[in-house]
Amino acid sequence: MTTAVWGAVAGAVLAFAALAFGFWGMVLVAALAAVGALVGAVLSGSVDLRAAVDAARGRRVG
Repeated sequence: MTTAVWGAVAGAVLAFAALAFGFWGMVLVAALAAVGALVGAVLSGSVDLRAAVDAARGRRVG
């Protein structure tokens, strides 16, 4: 699937969450989706969590 299709799906899910659960329910769905995406990226190896934490702390990698 293309990025545009994923964006449309995410928008539809958030719109449904807003209708069903209100604003804070939608915010919770968005936050949990972001956490799930991060966990998936770490498990697939596309994000190096250790390097990201080191960069956030101001340490140089290498």
